[in-house]
Amino acid sequence: MSGSNDRGDRDGAIARAHGYFDDGRYLASLRRLVSVPTESQMAGSADALRRYCSDALPPEFDGLGFEVAVLENPRAGRGPVMLATRIEDPALPTVLIYGHGDVVRGLPEKWRAGLDPWSIAVEGDRWYGRGTVDNKGQHLIAIQALRAVIEERGYLGFNAKVFVETGEEAGSPGLRDLMQRDAARLTADAFIGLDGPRQATFLPDLKLGARGGVAFDLVVKLREHAAHSGHWGGVLADPGFILAHALSSIVTRQGRILVDGWLPASVPESVRRACNDLVLEAVPGTPVPDPGWGEPDMSVTERIFAWTSVIVLAFITGHPDAPTNAVQPEARARLQVRHTVDVKGGEIMPALRRHLDAQGFPEVQIVPVMERDMFSASRTDPDDPWVRMVAASMQRTCGRAPNIVPNSSGSNPSDIFMEELGVPVMWIPNSYAGCNQHGPDEHALAPLLREGLGLMAGIWWDIGGGHAPMRPPR
Repeated sequence: MSGSNDRGDRDGAIARAHGYFDDGRYLASLRRLVSVPTESQMAGSADALRRYCSDALPPEFDGLGFEVAVLENPRAGRGPVMLATRIEDPALPTVLIYGHGDVVRGLPEKWRAGLDPWSIAVEGDRWYGRGTVDNKGQHLIAIQALRAVIEERGYLGFNAKVFVETGEEAGSPGLRDLMQRDAARLTADAFIGLDGPRQATFLPDLKLGARGGVAFDLVVKLREHAAHSGHWGGVLADPGFILAHALSSIVTRQGRILVDGWLPASVPESVRRACNDLVLEAVPGTPVPDPGWGEPDMSVTERIFAWTSVIVLAFITGHPDAPTNAVQPEARARLQVRHTVDVKGGEIMPALRRHLDAQGFPEVQIVPVMERDMFSASRTDPDDPWVRMVAASMQRTCGRAPNIVPNSSGSNPSDIFMEELGVPVMWIPNSYAGCNQHGPDEHALAPLLREGLGLMAGIWWDIGGGHAPMRPPR
């Protein structure tokens, strides 16, 4: 169902997608989706998460020939998944299209006067509301672009499975188990997700995975109780100083990591090339990299996307809010390591244990922390044929080669889809660094939403027009 039998054309599909934005249909749908308070991190959110999957989102597929189902989460008490499936021909390529319907806490009391997280306020190019970018506005782009292609061509020319989970903001609990349980109905040839911010408002992004994250506490506990500083200061070991020295053995004064086993032995040439081709944009109000901090002789983009980072999330000894004149019994710091696929997450803490012992800090304990937002590292090769095809489609639509980001600097569930489906994973973000996602006054930029509709319509058109890579033998 592709090729010479097409009716309509690519430009027509893109014009239709832009038309949904221009005539207000996209905004009307987004208002309805944002009005559902899908706060997965909050107790009592189960009804809203289910309502999003069963009532709010399915009408977007009306008249498109999709079979819509709600998949129960194997993890008790966790939100379900909405799966919308259109199979035109099993011989055609199949794309699993991802989004998440849950959001972080609304925090209405912290939003600017006149704004409500559950009601979209349009102020010029800014559309305020919780989920406008993270992630309701983004997966709505994918769905309405599918509609544009079907209405223009009469069919897609490929098989589509739209997968919208409702637990991403809580760390996607149960997602891997669900992927394994429902493997037969989730098979695909490629994964395309819409989430996150771009590197630049003027240039589209194609992201290919994520860094992994490992968090742990370093603890020095020398005694049960504090001791009078006048009587015991200078003769009792101070856990705060010991921990400070241990921390200083992990990185240099300039932030260079010293732990053997934490750094990639090498960076693949395709990854290094992609990093150095990236175009970044300085967004007012966002931090500026400190010169001289981190790995020397590496570009900023290589340090962000191809290297390991470690930060101190918290450091405490005694009672900072009410200091007492005492030698403290304990000091504690929480660290977070972000790493690429070139470093195994399971080796982070063992490598640190070896390092601390070798540096003379056997009393420093390493206590693992199970953080809800931590995922494993993942990366699709920038030279993968699907990546080249999608990048070419994006360039054809907007006239500019997209930024190809080897992996996100943060974390997402790419590893689960890559491992369970065995397919290339690609992310196409439609937001920007100043969008305030996860904070008060979250907002989308209208021009990026409109451009995203056109970009996705072009991608869907090209996949259905025979441009998708040949399926390898299974």
